[in-house]
Amino acid sequence: MSLIVPDIRPSVIARINPVAKLVGSILIAIALLLSIDWVSALVALALEAVLLPFSGLSSRQFWLRTATLWFAAPLACLTTVLYGEDSGSTLWQWGFVSVTDGSLSLGLAIALRILAIGLPGIVLFATTDPTDLADGLGQVLRLPARFVLGGLAGLRLVGLFIEDWRFLALARRARGVGDSNLIVRIARQGFSLLVLSVRRGSKLATAMEAKGFGSDRPRTWARASVFGWREWAFVTLAAVIPALAVVAAVVAGTWKFVLS
Repeated sequence: MSLIVPDIRPSVIARINPVAKLVGSILIAIALLLSIDWVSALVALALEAVLLPFSGLSSRQFWLRTATLWFAAPLACLTTVLYGEDSGSTLWQWGFVSVTDGSLSLGLAIALRILAIGLPGIVLFATTDPTDLADGLGQVLRLPARFVLGGLAGLRLVGLFIEDWRFLALARRARGVGDSNLIVRIARQGFSLLVLSVRRGSKLATAMEAKGFGSDRPRTWARASVFGWREWAFVTLAAVIPALAVVAAVVAGTWKFVLS
């Protein structure tokens, strides 16, 4: 089962080698974690927004897949504004809760950073087939085949776990035990899913071992993973985004190295 949903349109980014997408996401994340300022995060987010239409995701899929970020970013911003480190003039205070110029700027920077780091990772992963990713990790990065194939097998079981959870809920409801306390129901259903997962994992491990997937001998790959000029161009573009963001923050005077 592929993690690429049917309504994702073929796009330039979808045809990029997954290793290039992984490297690009890491470059953006590392650069944006070197400082906590709102200028660099805003510039990076604006540049990423220009490239998002080329991902091939439909509007529906984009908002569904990134919904968690749009909830987490404002929540992190609000928490930082109310309880973050105070600096500058005080704008509002009630007991031990206070809002200052510094906490407001820090909250905005954290919210923008969550979006700037999370959006490219989610979008790039959504346009990546797990098998293509495994091919890239094994052939381009030369990671151990046992690790790569084991990770691929586990990733492909995610869809089955979702189906198991749904069927467990239906089975419990059919037996008249599906409407109990929410916390108790989730705990019991989660334990049942754990048992199913262990059993399925054991069978899968035995089957893979019987087919020679545990061998240390060099493996062959059914499909070649190519890292060509398109991938290098993508990595370069991914490096340009945080570079411009850092330059903009330095010029604006908001850049502050996190370890300084």
